[in-house]
Amino acid sequence: MRKALKQYNFDWMLWRTYEAGSRLSAGTKQEYDIALRYIPNFRDPVKEVFKAKAGQLFLQMTATYLDNIVNAHQRGKKTCMTTFCFSPAILYALDIVPVTLELLTVMMTFLYKRGTGEFLDYCNEAGFTETSCSSQRGSMGALLADIGTPIDMVVTDSPGVCDTNANAFAFFAAYKDLPFFQLNMPPWLVEERVTEYHVQDYKALIGFLEEQSGKKLDVDRLREILTELQRQDELINELEQYLSYKPLPLPVTTCLFIYAGRFMFAGMPIYTQLLEMLVNEGRENVTLLKQGINISHEKSRGFFCYIDHYTHSLRLWQMLEELNIGYSGNILSHFWADSNPPVVHNNWKEAAYSIKTGTLEEMLTSISAINSRMPMIKSIRGPYDSPYMWLQDTLALASMYKADFIVYNGTPGCRNTWGMVKLLAQDTEKAGFPTHIMYADAFDDRVQSWDATRDRFEEFLRVRRLL
Repeated sequence: MRKALKQYNFDWMLWRTYEAGSRLSAGTKQEYDIALRYIPNFRDPVKEVFKAKAGQLFLQMTATYLDNIVNAHQRGKKTCMTTFCFSPAILYALDIVPVTLELLTVMMTFLYKRGTGEFLDYCNEAGFTETSCSSQRGSMGALLADIGTPIDMVVTDSPGVCDTNANAFAFFAAYKDLPFFQLNMPPWLVEERVTEYHVQDYKALIGFLEEQSGKKLDVDRLREILTELQRQDELINELEQYLSYKPLPLPVTTCLFIYAGRFMFAGMPIYTQLLEMLVNEGRENVTLLKQGINISHEKSRGFFCYIDHYTHSLRLWQMLEELNIGYSGNILSHFWADSNPPVVHNNWKEAAYSIKTGTLEEMLTSISAINSRMPMIKSIRGPYDSPYMWLQDTLALASMYKADFIVYNGTPGCRNTWGMVKLLAQDTEKAGFPTHIMYADAFDDRVQSWDATRDRFEEFLRVRRLL
């Protein structure tokens, strides 16, 4: 790793950059336009985010998340390295600061043209496999090199669902000799003994977190967080209704805001504020559509059945706007509450979670169910065509959103999905959805350039007459 990269902690650098970006809209439009001239490398992602009315709050929320990490220890808090597959709600209930590797990787790839390549490579220098997922390695390399806030403990919950994910956290914990806890996920979802297993496993996790943090779980605090999560679910449900309208009455970045916010601040008021802003914008635009005012030139609509493409400048979202492609989300933006539209429409209550805030036992059962139904943990835990798994979820969501086509994008390390994605695509094609498989790495342009990725995607759209 170059010495220059070790001059600043990467999380501090990200924090100061996002903090500065969030302030750009504080002045007049003229001041904003002039400021953009002085940030040529960051201009495009900032402009794309600010196209949404919630853009400034989204950047501020991201800066707050990084602020919490950078200043955790001086505020007397412990840090916990974890994954986007793990709900941070329980960490907030114990006043522990989550450090989510995939989020940090994306925060850097969005802003910096060089991406996280040197951090990815440093993981290999330290002895970790290069065939593992780049979403963890993109930020883990910096922490292995000690250019980030020190980590106090490590928690993951993806063995079986994504072994390369789980192995990244196990490797880091072993390399740094840190306390490590791994939740387990049985390969099926709906059964009484599986529910009981999840609850008991989650109780053991809480015991681990209490021991490592030196704090007892605050029951009232947990109740506050779950109550806030209920409100957040209500807002997401309304947004999902708007995302099923044609043309879409929401900015193309809406689903990114939904899932990134949930991964950062599940159960926290700042995320509720973001969702409220998105809902208000959706309501306003629906009113305009009903008045016959055209706010969109949508030609066709896509559903991403896995993850998005996250390299520099939000180029995926820019491309979708340029091509007038409606974007109604991916597997990450769905959290399977019992009130969620696809759950209600398909009568999938037994596969969803419900939130109860009465007794401590009810709350632990609720938060365990939330975690065991996090994106990817729910859909990729077993055979792709089993009930309540990837195929069924994909077809239900694509239908609800009135998608014209489906896109798969991942990383070379996504072994569970690569092992079945062509079978999935055959089934989605049979169901009437033209399906495109991207061969790019969502986090590393060195695998396939963005130009090549875009060319293949546009060719797919032309051949299937979707443009």
